[in-house]
Amino acid sequence: MTKFLDKHPYWSITIMWIAIYLAHLGYLYPNIMEARNFITAREMLTDGNWILTTMDGLARYEKPPLPTWLTAFFGEIFGMDSITALRLPAALVTLLLLFYMFSLSRKLTQNKSLSLLTSLIAGTSFYIIFAGRNGTWDIFAHAFMLVGIYYLFSFFYDQEKKYRNALLAGLLIGLSFMSKGPVSHYALLLPFLIAYIFTYKFNTFKNKWLPLTLMIIVIAALSSWWAIYIYAYDTAEATRIATKESGRWVGYELKPFYYYWSFFTQSGIWTIPAFVALFYPYLKKKVSNPKVYRFVLLWTVFSVILLSLIPTKKSRYLLPVLIPLAMTTAFYIEYLILNFKNITSKWEKWPVYFNFGLIGTIGVLFPLGAYLYFGDKLSDYLGYFVVTSVALVAVGVSIWFHLLKQHLGKVFHLTIAFIMVVIICGFPLSGALLGNPDFNSVSHLSDRQVPVYTIDKLAPEIYWDYGSITTHATIEELSEMDRPKIQILTNFTEDKDRLDSLKSDYTIQSVETFDLNPLDSSRSSYKNRLRAHLYTLMKR
Repeated sequence: MTKFLDKHPYWSITIMWIAIYLAHLGYLYPNIMEARNFITAREMLTDGNWILTTMDGLARYEKPPLPTWLTAFFGEIFGMDSITALRLPAALVTLLLLFYMFSLSRKLTQNKSLSLLTSLIAGTSFYIIFAGRNGTWDIFAHAFMLVGIYYLFSFFYDQEKKYRNALLAGLLIGLSFMSKGPVSHYALLLPFLIAYIFTYKFNTFKNKWLPLTLMIIVIAALSSWWAIYIYAYDTAEATRIATKESGRWVGYELKPFYYYWSFFTQSGIWTIPAFVALFYPYLKKKVSNPKVYRFVLLWTVFSVILLSLIPTKKSRYLLPVLIPLAMTTAFYIEYLILNFKNITSKWEKWPVYFNFGLIGTIGVLFPLGAYLYFGDKLSDYLGYFVVTSVALVAVGVSIWFHLLKQHLGKVFHLTIAFIMVVIICGFPLSGALLGNPDFNSVSHLSDRQVPVYTIDKLAPEIYWDYGSITTHATIEELSEMDRPKIQILTNFTEDKDRLDSLKSDYTIQSVETFDLNPLDSSRSSYKNRLRAHLYTLMKR
């Protein structure tokens, strides 16, 4: 089986991708970032706002439109009600990322087996899974950038096909900007260039200035045209939003410089191997290609350093770091696969036994642990529980068997299988954690004959669930209306008292509370912003 996987790397990557990134893709309700993207995509289709993008009818220029265009395209084909279809572009671009991680690693090392390890590690890294299964912008920016980096490296390193490589690099780097602005340029491209200078320099750059100039022109054109357009046709809103967004980089979610130092934990199941792979003095003479290992390690480190310099920090901003980190980790995994039986030091072996032994133990103990944790809630998911238990026990026992036999290649592939089983069989068990007896969708409001107004911004998830653009009005506008009967949808916790000023003009009656929380109010993750309240106002 291992030989088949090594012989057919693209099939291996695709099989893993299908299991991890397609299974149950539409199972969970859209989160706040997805809701913003999906609303904008819906309004592209319903209102034609393809360039001057909107969210609930208001200007939404915080993010460039390319990922939303792709979302709208799939929504048009499969329907905007299909969450699976709306998330499919992110899953597909993740497959593109994994293919080109294989291609870049192979170009760097001429080692197909190592390159496959790189893609499989990346594809099973926690935050790449999270980003690839969500319809948000980050994975698009970094996937397009990684493809651009592949052609940029080819342009730097090869003497052939200079113009093709330069133009493709410019195109993909430009598409990355069209996905999330300069984020990936700073967090993925710039550290790549710094690491390249340290490792390869630019000794083969002769006679490449003209294609380089063309590349820069392509990047500049693709990166700037949308911003120029919105400034030309909606100057006031574009200026306001640009000012707000620039301030968020230095005055929002402020964290200390060392906040990202645990970045390797974002790789999830590869946390311990990723941590060990960062020890350059330990691995520099053990890996199959010391020069490339040094390059991808520097790429990883410089990416973390550059991100750490930005005052605003969030865990999801570490996504680009996981790309070179997967390449770095692959060198360590390859070393273990080829040499584990010959390692005599217990200190070298115990992290390996601990990491993979822990995974195997989790698989073996899953049936008991799940039963104790979920209890009676499993009754509605009994089929998934049984299948998941049998599969994880089988994988866990196999991991321990081959670990004791010191067959690290089989242990590695069984670890990939562990993640695949968790997603294919175990993901629906998350439904046992969900359940809100007060859940009430706001979607039916858009069909009512009585006009419904909003007076303040609601949560994006509520706008998405509503199904169409709401009608905005100020308190002053509402007081001057001649309609005998209107309804107002408000934030549950913030807007109730604001209606007091309308009591002289209207009789106000509380009608209904909407709650989109998937969990009940006793849970710590319950969000009041996902609640809204409907009032009926009768003219006096």
